[in-house]
Amino acid sequence: MTVLGAVFLPQLPPERLREVSQAADAAGLEELWLWEDCFLESGVASAAAVLAWTNRLRVGIGLLPVPLRNVALTAMEAATLERLFPGRLRLGVGHGVQDWMGQVGARVESPMTLLREYVSGLRALLAGERVTTQGRYVTLDRVALDWPPSPPPPVLVGAVGPRTLRLSGELADGTILTAGTTVERLWAAQTQIEAGRTAAGREGDHRVVVYLHAATGADAESRMAAERRRWGYSPGADVTVAGDAPEVAAAVRRWAEAGAGTVVLQPTPDDPDPAGFVRFVAEQVRPLVG
Repeated sequence: MTVLGAVFLPQLPPERLREVSQAADAAGLEELWLWEDCFLESGVASAAAVLAWTNRLRVGIGLLPVPLRNVALTAMEAATLERLFPGRLRLGVGHGVQDWMGQVGARVESPMTLLREYVSGLRALLAGERVTTQGRYVTLDRVALDWPPSPPPPVLVGAVGPRTLRLSGELADGTILTAGTTVERLWAAQTQIEAGRTAAGREGDHRVVVYLHAATGADAESRMAAERRRWGYSPGADVTVAGDAPEVAAAVRRWAEAGAGTVVLQPTPDDPDPAGFVRFVAEQVRPLVG
């Protein structure tokens, strides 16, 4: 069954997060996803707050930019959250926006090498292993978590290009695809992910998470038109949906039928009612998705 979620955009002030997350929890939304975009809001701090404010809502961090964070620190934070709120964390990591990484002096020469070393080290630490490694970017000397979670939370990789998609299939528990991913690009991404999984001999579930631009309400069409211009989408690109619950649910089903295990609806930054949006997703769209 398709998992349906929504994004709390970091363009909203942090003080709006409690209202939106509690509305999502009360409405029965399955997952609320948070971003650590520079220089807006912390993914980990926001996730901790949402988990504490809610009772059953799963929280995805999609994603943490690995050049900003020592892998041991990320493992400690993820382990703490997972032990405090078992089964409710979805942890995503990725390259980060390279211009932002450059602004803070964290840009590396080989983002692929860093991500490979980082994901390998992170998953090993969360699995309770004692890790010693001397990589190009990641160095750990007999590092082990005193409080590893059991089982560990899934680690997902945000990916766009074919090399990162293959790496995600090889090393991660799932893959996050950005908004603007067409159904055709979703199919192509899965081919690369499966190539990585096959090369590594990976078996079991690998969840593909796709963000989908969505808007509802009286001004949905105009807000989405502005969003399409902001992202530079071509007029014919099928990457957004604006309308009522049946229209949004039909779009969700298109991506789900193409292989997305989780579809996360991404509102426009100027949505007039963020709490109403998550209620709309949970109460009106969810029953129509199946």
